[in-house]
Amino acid sequence: MERPLVSVIIPSFNRSHVLRLCVGAIQEQTYSPIEIIVVDDCGTEDAAEVASSMGATVLRTEVNGGASPARNLGAEHSHGEILLFLDGDIALDPDSVENAVNILRSEPKLGALGGILHPEPLASRSLAAQYRALQMHYWWMPTDRPTLELHAAVLAVPAEVFKEIGPFNPNLSDTVSADYRYRVMQKDYEVRITAAVCGRADHDSTLRMILRKVFRRARVSAMEWARGETPGDSVPRAFGGVLLLAAVPALASPLLFGPLGALVSPLFVAAAVVLDGSTYRRVFARRGLLFGLYFSAVHLLVTLVGATGAGIGVLQRVLGRRRPSPQWVPRTGDLESQ
Repeated sequence: MERPLVSVIIPSFNRSHVLRLCVGAIQEQTYSPIEIIVVDDCGTEDAAEVASSMGATVLRTEVNGGASPARNLGAEHSHGEILLFLDGDIALDPDSVENAVNILRSEPKLGALGGILHPEPLASRSLAAQYRALQMHYWWMPTDRPTLELHAAVLAVPAEVFKEIGPFNPNLSDTVSADYRYRVMQKDYEVRITAAVCGRADHDSTLRMILRKVFRRARVSAMEWARGETPGDSVPRAFGGVLLLAAVPALASPLLFGPLGALVSPLFVAAAVVLDGSTYRRVFARRGLLFGLYFSAVHLLVTLVGATGAGIGVLQRVLGRRRPSPQWVPRTGDLESQ
């Protein structure tokens, strides 16, 4: 049986040193044939030159519009029977493309196959990057919740399915993956993620960077929240965030209820930890006591910041300040070149 061409589509914005690792990992895949399409989203570094020197086809967007328009542009110029969307800061394991092809070809009803990230970062070895790698592995991309998790950062889609569903919604930012998952499932296709498609990501190297990103994403996601989405990708996780928010004003409970009131805030925090207990247990088992304590402190802070961002986003939405989402209808004509 003839092996289908796979188009690996990589949106890129600067960070050429990491893009080199990303493209290099694709060139080392056990599978062929592969075409590599790098879409330079108006970057100011030499990422486009790096990709071109490594043999990739390089496209350029007219304006800096983010990952979704870049992915769509790459899809328009692709020739593969399978499209593999991959963020430019991720280096895939050598057998990932072959595994994705085998899974998609063996399951015709599978319309979208997501990958996961390793619990170790690609380049940065800072404590913050190590935290983020573990969080992404155990919290964002757990294989035990395949229908709730789908991320365009590592996503394989048959080209015919992508043509039928239409491109990624360019009007969305942090909910684009959830929107695409919903649209795929509405067409009666199945979606899931697999550990057989896996890579290492170059995570943010400082806690400040992580907190800013978490706050922004949570706020925007709450404002963009739409059909088919689960708050925080997990109801227990979302409830845990609410408990952490409640724990802050509960610090004043002793003023109202006396000495016993001092127990209220710690109980809220403890309940939030229990609701996310599997994450903490896995990290302690993997990295030991000292790093586990560091992870726990940072994870509680990240969860609190995310819940705060989400709360502000919900408030803005209720007050009528929801992010504008112009009407957008996917058109198969956008993908004629496929």
